[in-house]
Amino acid sequence: MGKVRIPDDVYYGAQTMRAVENFPVSGLRLQRRFIKAQGIVKLAGVRANGFLGLIDRRRLRAVERAASEVIKGLHDDNFVVDVYQAGAGTSQNMNVNEVIANRAIEILGGRKGDYSLIHPNDHVNMAQSTNDTIPSAIYISSFEAVKEGLSPALKTLHRELLKKSRKFSKIVKAGRTHMQDAVPISLGQEFGGYAGAVSSDIRRLKNAANTLMYLPIGGNAVGTGINAHPRFKTLAIKEIKKITGADFRISGNLFEGIQNVNPALELSASLRGISITLIKIANDIRLLSSGPRTGLSEIKLPAVQPGSSIMPGKINPVMAEMLNMVCFQVIGNDTTIAYATQASQLELNVMMPVIAYNLLFSIEILTNAIDAFVERCLRNITADSAKCRVFAETTLAMATALNPVIGYASAAEVSKEAYRTGKTVKEIIIEKGILKKKEAERLLDPIRLTEL
Repeated sequence: MGKVRIPDDVYYGAQTMRAVENFPVSGLRLQRRFIKAQGIVKLAGVRANGFLGLIDRRRLRAVERAASEVIKGLHDDNFVVDVYQAGAGTSQNMNVNEVIANRAIEILGGRKGDYSLIHPNDHVNMAQSTNDTIPSAIYISSFEAVKEGLSPALKTLHRELLKKSRKFSKIVKAGRTHMQDAVPISLGQEFGGYAGAVSSDIRRLKNAANTLMYLPIGGNAVGTGINAHPRFKTLAIKEIKKITGADFRISGNLFEGIQNVNPALELSASLRGISITLIKIANDIRLLSSGPRTGLSEIKLPAVQPGSSIMPGKINPVMAEMLNMVCFQVIGNDTTIAYATQASQLELNVMMPVIAYNLLFSIEILTNAIDAFVERCLRNITADSAKCRVFAETTLAMATALNPVIGYASAAEVSKEAYRTGKTVKEIIIEKGILKKKEAERLLDPIRLTEL
């Protein structure tokens, strides 16, 4: 292929440099979490091979140290391959192999590029392939991102929604279905519904994250484990568990584990589901706070910044709008992941780099958006209880409570007359003598109507 020029001050080598030249596409690089996971896989691999006596102690210690530095992020500026790269992530795998090899050579006192001391393929990549290490890195990095970021963020969101539900439990308001008047509901019940939806999403996320625990490490190129010691996969997974503190296991079927990247698809689908829930909540927050004089204005959002460059004093629901945009992006990322996952052919999925990037990107922006929304919006939402009470008492759907007393058809006539006259349902039934005032007030008490 000819010669390639490599800067003196970098740890990557010729294969990485060729990838940089071949794929000048986006300027996007795989995330820090992914690089860390690659380092974990390489550290586990060299330790397994060292235990098996397949690499001498001197080389083992040098590669261990170099891989540990990658895990810590000391060489992140050396991971330079574009996200849109050689299929399956061969360039990405060689990027980490070369960085670890050249740093290990330096540790041994050699000159970078002297692969007689430490070879990227023969020593760092021993008993491994792009095809089993890249999906393993996807699953490790995604699992840690969920565990350390998204899961805690969702639990905080759930906790804050429950707090609002309790705080607003006695504030009665009109329910709305089809965007039209419906029977009364408490603002606390409404927020309790949001909390319930997030709780379900947390459960689904946990189930999806559990599918990431099965790594195809040791399957090598196609699942047969060619060139790997029979005990390599068991020892490597043991080391991964030790390094991460998580209960990772070997895929039940290494052929399936390399042919498909379905755990990533399942996790992405759960992120899409979370996004749908959050879009609903954000949209409701925008509607409930609309106004302040010409909308619903049942809740008030904290003012975090001016809302208009031309209209003085305008405050917009910017945190809810931000959350919407993030969720739209996650749904788009999920579409990319779905197409890339279904692109598996024969023994391998060759679209893994774009799956890795979009999956980690989705987890990261969802985590950050939820944290910001909770801190700068949800926590300081207040209710206009008087406005809510007015809506509760004037909703035409109050006539629903009359169904058992006068029947649906007659109740409908009361509702229509209330609408025509601008009076409340209670006023109409008292005026017409359908019910006495005391009974009407009991039957049409908004608080009573919200009790389960």
